[in-house]
Amino acid sequence: MILTPGKFSDIVFFMTDKMEKKRLAILRILHGADSPLSSPQITEILVSQGHDVSERTVRLYLMELDGAGLTSNFGKRGRTITERGIEELGSARAFEKVGFLAAKIDRLTYLMNFDISQCEGTVVINASLIERDRLEESSQLIEKVLAAGLGMGEMLTLFVAGERVGDIVIPEGFVGIGTVCSVTINGVLLSAGVPVHSRFGGLLELVDGRPLRFVELIAYEGTTLDPLEIFIRSGMTDYVGATTNGNGRIGASFREVPAESRERVVEIAEKLRGVGLGGFMTIGWPGHPLLDIPVNEGRVGAIVIGGLNPVAILEEKGIRVRRPGALAGLIDYRRLFSYRELDERIKKL
Repeated sequence: MILTPGKFSDIVFFMTDKMEKKRLAILRILHGADSPLSSPQITEILVSQGHDVSERTVRLYLMELDGAGLTSNFGKRGRTITERGIEELGSARAFEKVGFLAAKIDRLTYLMNFDISQCEGTVVINASLIERDRLEESSQLIEKVLAAGLGMGEMLTLFVAGERVGDIVIPEGFVGIGTVCSVTINGVLLSAGVPVHSRFGGLLELVDGRPLRFVELIAYEGTTLDPLEIFIRSGMTDYVGATTNGNGRIGASFREVPAESRERVVEIAEKLRGVGLGGFMTIGWPGHPLLDIPVNEGRVGAIVIGGLNPVAILEEKGIRVRRPGALAGLIDYRRLFSYRELDERIKKL
């Protein structure tokens, strides 16, 4: 039996590994709910997930979570997770979250429904928080990245205080910059019958505006964080150089598709570019390495530009991005607009 130290209020005790899993499962359920949930509702969801638990046991867990300040009790209406509970959920049991990012990519790929022929439906969006009083200054840098072709197409959107994007609620004093996530490409290809394997997120070195090599790679299945977020926070990018003289380091990802689908992928890449969502930088050839990265037999490698690139340059220029939120959620394509309209849209906020 594995014993895990836990703390509720001022009482320190030990929980079995099995208890800890149920505790976190309850927090996850509450985090994903739009309204308070009662103990019978939580029990039903837990059982459907394969947990062996009774409603009485769930009530005991909820009392402990209330005491720790991780949940709020609204009586007969049920419970909600608190900000402290969200923080606890984000930091607890990191080893369980390995592979979570890959699963989230698959989930959003499946859920989005953008129809490229009709230019309608949902796409995957990133949401980054910027202080409102630095928005005009930030817009010039964001436009520079997109104008250089170093973003996921040329579309973006704005979120005002109080709006919700996935798990993110835009706080007062901030504006959300929504950039198209490169996972949108996965969804478009999947709807066309082309499965995509997202292998790595990486730091791509450019020379004279052309991709030379990946200098860093992080496997999606082995990380709890989005690779580009890691590179941004670590100060490893160089978008200033990339947008000034074509020499720098930008975020990009490495995908694989079936070899037989190459012509179809090239065709779709052109259509995506035509609707402002062009994100392919390079598409390889069957069985051939791409930028010295080996490709699995029967597959073709592809390099896709990082969706967070437009806001990554802000960190380099000393403008703090409170939360570069990769894979924030889904948004209707009609909510997007060209970066060329950004200044005008900001004036109307």
